[in-house]
Amino acid sequence: MTDQDRQNGKTLTSLRRYGGVALWVAVLAPLVGGALLVWQAWSLADVLGGAIEGGAKLDTLAPGAALILGLLVMRAVLGAIGEQAGTSAAEAIKLQLRTTLFAQLLARSPRSADQPQSGAASAAIVDQVEALDGFFARYLPAMIQASVLPIAFGAIILPLDWLAGLLFLVTAPLIPVFMALAGWGAQHATNKQARALSLLSGRFADRLRGLLTLKLFGRAAAETSGIVAASDELRRRTLRVLRIAFLSSAVLEFFAALGVAGVALYVGLTFIDYLHLRSTPMSLELGLFLLLMAPEVYNPLRLLAAHYHDRAAAKAAIGEIETQLSSPLPLGERSTAKPAGEGAFASFNEQDRPPHPALRADLSPKGRGEGSGPLGLTLANLTLRTPDSARVILVDTDLTITPGEHVAILGPSGIGKSTLLEAIARLRTYEGSIVLDQRPLADWPEVDLRRRVTMLGQKPRIFAGSMAHNIGLARPGASIADITRAAELAQVAGFADALPEGLDTRLGEGGLGLSGGQAQRVALARIYLRDAGLILLDEPTAHLDSELEQAVLDALKHYARGRTLVIATHSLAVAARMDKAWRMAGERLLPTPLPKHSGRSVA
Repeated sequence: MTDQDRQNGKTLTSLRRYGGVALWVAVLAPLVGGALLVWQAWSLADVLGGAIEGGAKLDTLAPGAALILGLLVMRAVLGAIGEQAGTSAAEAIKLQLRTTLFAQLLARSPRSADQPQSGAASAAIVDQVEALDGFFARYLPAMIQASVLPIAFGAIILPLDWLAGLLFLVTAPLIPVFMALAGWGAQHATNKQARALSLLSGRFADRLRGLLTLKLFGRAAAETSGIVAASDELRRRTLRVLRIAFLSSAVLEFFAALGVAGVALYVGLTFIDYLHLRSTPMSLELGLFLLLMAPEVYNPLRLLAAHYHDRAAAKAAIGEIETQLSSPLPLGERSTAKPAGEGAFASFNEQDRPPHPALRADLSPKGRGEGSGPLGLTLANLTLRTPDSARVILVDTDLTITPGEHVAILGPSGIGKSTLLEAIARLRTYEGSIVLDQRPLADWPEVDLRRRVTMLGQKPRIFAGSMAHNIGLARPGASIADITRAAELAQVAGFADALPEGLDTRLGEGGLGLSGGQAQRVALARIYLRDAGLILLDEPTAHLDSELEQAVLDALKHYARGRTLVIATHSLAVAARMDKAWRMAGERLLPTPLPKHSGRSVA
């Protein structure tokens, strides 16, 4: 067993606490059922012995038969309860793990170098987490049964018949030994199968997303052939795993059958006086009891062997999750955070609520809660590079923006304005110091930073759904009044009102159905649902004509009163509306005087 397998086993063990009471019920129910089984077997042997040897009448045997029937029903009920509890525990563990993994994934910077591909991440969170179901629902209860019941049964039988008890205690441990030997080969094959499944899922998702590009470049047929080949490889690996699982089960069944046959042979030879290993004669009741218990001693081990593949699949899934998400599984306290976006898609036709304070007519900072004022920004000795580190954008740059100041960052396209804003929003790595509100950027908790700083990039993400839902993403549970007011401020209402369904008009994934300027304004409307102290905008009016640009800037300037605003732009007309401007040139930020309302653009 490798160190990685041991670590994966420890991870699975640590996840058990999320199963709660249901997991304890799933484990304890079979153990109680095992105790009832001994009682049932002894009662059945007593009834049969009394009927055969003692010639007892039916009315005398009726209470014993009723007891046997009652015990049988109780065992069936306990089995059903244990199975249902195991399923519930597995579902609870999977839900908790998926929620935590998803929150962990969203907490990463989208520009992070170790950010997994979307296809691989979805395969890990959906498919690989699902592979843990069998481990907690079936294997774990079976493992506890196999660890306790055979020893308990052997300990009960040993005082009654030392040879049968010794036979059970000697042969039963052989099954886990052979199971472990077969399991090593199965684990190796399962790891490869899990890896093939992740690669296929990630490849399929990525190719599906880029299907239009593949068709335009004539690569659709080639990629289809690649998917077919990968699917066939996954099929072969899956069959290898099943082959090993079936072979190991056959071997274990063989040894279990030998054990049962050995007990049956011993009882039979003792009854015909061929063996004389006992000091007292064996009664019919004892012989029947031994024969009834013989298969039950081995049954927990056979059940464990049947579900041993679930353990291998779960360990392989844990390793694959950590590989695909490039981080160890979170093993901290139970997460109480709601899934991201919960409540963001509340119906737009819900009952109106009072507008959020950020959207009231008076947008000044006066009256806001503690910690919601404008943020100051200081850059000291800042050095920025492109993501591939091939080009330096800024070197040892200093900049101070006072709280509530409105600033423009000027420069032509491609010079690095977007990278600078992303660094300020802690979405890019940087060298030097960035301080927000007299606090180093690295010291800001993620939740506080995202609450106080909001950013709109050049290519905002528009999801499949209505315009209202897309705007409401900025603040889950936003009211109709809030969303409508935000749409008006962003000049969305102008084109939305012309549509039959208005803000309830559904959009395609990526903003399908909107022009570039309209998609930008829908995303801009999200800014108005936030109460941020620092607003970062990247070319917010790039796709607008001059008249609409001025209307958008008027609303934006009014909203940003009492907030710090930084706009990256190549337009002097936009920069002229700000308090100050700096130009990116020669790896430096240079203060730039601006004429008012100039329509020129930086070359």
